[in-house]
Amino acid sequence: MNTNTRKLTETAIMIALGTVLSMIKFDMPMGGGVTICSMLPLVIISYRYGWKWGGFAAFVYSVIQMLLGLDNVRYASSAVMAAGIILFDYIIAYTVIGFASLFGGKPNNTRKALVIGIVVSFFLRFLCHFLTGMWIWDALWPNELGMTSAVYSLAYNGWYMAGELVLTLIVAMALYPSLRKYIHGEDLKR
Repeated sequence: MNTNTRKLTETAIMIALGTVLSMIKFDMPMGGGVTICSMLPLVIISYRYGWKWGGFAAFVYSVIQMLLGLDNVRYASSAVMAAGIILFDYIIAYTVIGFASLFGGKPNNTRKALVIGIVVSFFLRFLCHFLTGMWIWDALWPNELGMTSAVYSLAYNGWYMAGELVLTLIVAMALYPSLRKYIHGEDLKR
């Protein structure tokens, strides 16, 4: 199979897999939900084909997530808020996952590199959601618990992102021994 065709096909399958997995959610007590490793396929593409291609794949995924969550944009009370939701809750938040292979250090083909890439890219995604929680969502719906916007956004987004991180790390480490060569593209070097 042509290398470009293989790359496009695998990426499309991973984006589709991530999209399907994103629809299976466990709701968290304060809001948000933990999916069944919906980001892991994007992380794998990043390690397999590099951060530039991983970023492109995650950008495509972010557009799909935005289209699926477009109802959230209607809550914006201004064009600036709508742009903030689109950029920080969707486009940037999900695209950073595709850069996971940037953060693992050298050598980039180890279990440790994969863990670091997942942790850092998920933290960057959390920061995006944290910012919109403070800036946009608290302005639209101040919390009834009397928390400051920063504390509430930290609690709301921290709960589900921590759950997402832990579940993804557990599954990634469980799958790593059998998928190591695939994740790191060793089969492509023949």
